[in-house]
Amino acid sequence: MSSDAVLPVSERSIRYDGWRVVFACFVVATFSWGLGFYGHGVYLAELQRSKGWPTSLISTATTLYYLSGSVLVIYVSDMLQRLGPRLMLMMGAICFSAALVGLSFISEPWQLFVAYMVMAIGWMFSSAGALTNVAGLWFFEKRGLAISLTLTGASFGGIILTPLMVAAVQHWGFHDAMLMMAAATVVVLTLVVGLCVGKPPQTLPGASASGAASGHHGGEAWTRARALRSLQFWTMTLPFAFAIAAQVGFLVHQLAFLQPKIGLQTASYAVAVTTFMAVLGRLVIGSVIDRLNQRMVSAASFISQTFAILLLLNTDSPAMMFIGCAIFGFSVGNLITFPSLIIFREFGAASFGMLVGLSVAINQVIYAFGPGVVGWLRDFSGSYTASWIFCMAMQCLAAAIILIPFRKAAPAARSASS
Repeated sequence: MSSDAVLPVSERSIRYDGWRVVFACFVVATFSWGLGFYGHGVYLAELQRSKGWPTSLISTATTLYYLSGSVLVIYVSDMLQRLGPRLMLMMGAICFSAALVGLSFISEPWQLFVAYMVMAIGWMFSSAGALTNVAGLWFFEKRGLAISLTLTGASFGGIILTPLMVAAVQHWGFHDAMLMMAAATVVVLTLVVGLCVGKPPQTLPGASASGAASGHHGGEAWTRARALRSLQFWTMTLPFAFAIAAQVGFLVHQLAFLQPKIGLQTASYAVAVTTFMAVLGRLVIGSVIDRLNQRMVSAASFISQTFAILLLLNTDSPAMMFIGCAIFGFSVGNLITFPSLIIFREFGAASFGMLVGLSVAINQVIYAFGPGVVGWLRDFSGSYTASWIFCMAMQCLAAAIILIPFRKAAPAARSASS
């Protein structure tokens, strides 16, 4: 028997099959965030214009979409075990395509809620909880980098896919644009997933040696009920729930805040800088996060966004506003990536998928209300000052909670390097 048949390819090698899976997950993230996150602004504007439906009605459907997705994602690890990674990701593509077809034909408000429910199922199959679970099947040593690269697709969804969808709507109309996006989604994703995602390895390269040294490869089996009673779990989950709520609230209202100060065109460039820095932050931090104390880095990220908002609140200089947006953007992507990395390091691999799904669900329930609270405070006070103070308070609270000391649940869950 040859040595190649005995020794698995290292995760550090470009020939390792896991990197093809990362590429596939990157493409899936591009579509799922482009259609299921950033795309809601397009749907709202077009349905309001073409149907004359009130914004509150469409916004209610959007909120229910997020809340439904948060409940469904709790069970993403169970669906992964039942369907396998390839079929699960393909099901996500099919659900998104079906929802887009539904949106192109709706004529009554109840049909919008049905389409968004189908889209919520697609979101469960292909959002952060699903993709981190899939990437985790192939990676141990390089899990942090793999997840960071995977979720970079979320930023590309906003940079590439959503503008293309807007251009398609303007050129062909909403009905035809949705049908074309539905066809592109199911064709591209099923092709990429079918070619790149196979059967996960039974044993991860380097897991036995690294896991023996760190004591957290297998970890102790957790249940959802036990996690919900654990201080260790809540000091990880709540900070990101609060921070992402503040982050999403800021991002949704960023353009409206900047436009009166620097004009619409310049404000759009500042938003683009924020998105570009989100990609850069994922790549830079993702390349070293496995060697750092992840709770400390998370706290620093929360504080950096607080500083950025404070800077934007106290300046009218376009240059300083661009700097503030760049600082804020550097941590945008990492706030989505860090929870799964902390779960793997502190709780081990045995319950990784279940705990990631539970954490993402809690985060999504809370951050679904972020944009609404920011908008309500803006309307109530007459300016964004109260809104940004609320966001900064949430970020500071998140930084304090994530550093609360806790008793480790078991020796097997201890971190390797913190």
